[in-house]
Amino acid sequence: MIVVIDFGSQTAHLISRRIKELGVNCEIVIPEIAIEKVQQLHPKGLIFSGGPAFVNEKNSPLVDKKIFDFKIPILGICYGQQVVAHLLGGKVTGGKIKEYGPAFVSHKPSLLFNHIPEKFRVWMSHGDSVVKLPSGFSYIAFTEDIKGGAIANVEKNIYCVQFHPELTHTEYGQEILKNFLNICDEKPKKEEIDIDSIIKNIKETVGDKKVIMALSGGTDSFVAAALIARAIGDQLIPVHVESGLMRDDAMENVKVIFAETIKIKPKIIKAQKLFMKKLKNIIDPEIKRKTIGKLYVDLFEKVADSQKQIFFLGQGTTYADFIHSKATKHAALIKSHHNVGGLPKNMKLKLIEPIRYFYTDQVRYIGQKLNLPDKIINQQPFPGPGFAVRIMGEVNEARLEKLKSADKIVMEEIEKAGLKEAIFQYFAILTGANSTAVKGDERFYGEVIAVRAYTTVDRMSADWAKVPYEVLQKISTRIVNEVLGVSRVVYDITTKPPATMEWE
Repeated sequence: MIVVIDFGSQTAHLISRRIKELGVNCEIVIPEIAIEKVQQLHPKGLIFSGGPAFVNEKNSPLVDKKIFDFKIPILGICYGQQVVAHLLGGKVTGGKIKEYGPAFVSHKPSLLFNHIPEKFRVWMSHGDSVVKLPSGFSYIAFTEDIKGGAIANVEKNIYCVQFHPELTHTEYGQEILKNFLNICDEKPKKEEIDIDSIIKNIKETVGDKKVIMALSGGTDSFVAAALIARAIGDQLIPVHVESGLMRDDAMENVKVIFAETIKIKPKIIKAQKLFMKKLKNIIDPEIKRKTIGKLYVDLFEKVADSQKQIFFLGQGTTYADFIHSKATKHAALIKSHHNVGGLPKNMKLKLIEPIRYFYTDQVRYIGQKLNLPDKIINQQPFPGPGFAVRIMGEVNEARLEKLKSADKIVMEEIEKAGLKEAIFQYFAILTGANSTAVKGDERFYGEVIAVRAYTTVDRMSADWAKVPYEVLQKISTRIVNEVLGVSRVVYDITTKPPATMEWE
């Protein structure tokens, strides 16, 4: 057993997942009850997660110093490193140089970095740094910008890293966590995702009631619907809202593939004009998401009111959606996903979200085990609010058509170049920014289109895709020539962190 103390990290649950993947049981607790939980669970090790706070601020989340009296190994990650240093008499300050995204760490020999190259690439997300070590600690790794890439008190088995080993973009991250488990003297025992247990839980929860399923046509909602259908059969009522905000293939996925695969005919609600009306004059992305979320729920509840025994709303919410919407006590709100933080508080229907605590790669694994079509499992993720969150500013029919045209070009050229399997997601964004161009020897002032393409495994960290220049050139040329009102095209080369996948 390893206990993760969650200080509000976007990746606390991911840390737990990585430990479980290594075959060791793990439980997440908040710092306020950490002492009580350690006494109850008797873990062999503790992991202090990252978090959005600054340890020197009033009311920043800390843990009782008695935690160190248990004399069990501790791994501090990012803010967790700063908590350890702060509580044990070190000093943490806001760094003049902040690190977000990729960096290179060089380390000294230690048990934590056993069998790991002396220099390797990591993913950072911090503005504060440890500048004075507590007594008994030493620096065991550094970057070009900070001395405290990692610190340790070897005698007390306390190791801390400023980077995030739980993120897939950190090289040797899983090996570092495995080394920590060795320090804890843990004995791994591998376990797979128990799909039968998920289906059983759905069946017990729903009973003889019915479930309306919000079916977008994307992988997440498709897999969630398949799980619910396995549990309750024709008690499932799949509903697709044709909002006009989704890609063209969503309708085929719903009408044809879902009906053929799951053997239940989905109900289609045509609501494009209604969505355009509700989104009129809305600029703020949070209001935009919440407007869309409420409208979806209103439509689903209208269907529920017309039939008997419908008590539940099924959704394809994943953990990446969940954590961005301030999922834990000390976490920061990044954005209100329409199917999490965007839902109205006075909903009549209870939620059924069978993949809520899984990541994209795990959802695809579940889909494969359920024998769902490859076209569904390996399609690009698409945001629930659709193109609305790829249009900076107001959403209207003219801007929506402009973005759809540009997005189609991005899709065609990436796939024509044979890059479909190598890139996790690729799309166009209507930026809302204008710039000057020259077309036909005349001044032209039009909108800037951005292109986003990235690689990731679970969407918790991402690197921008190294699309060949000639492909980017083709995309740019086609967009400025074929899409009305566009002056230029830019390519987004920002990693996550600091950027999110979507612009809104």
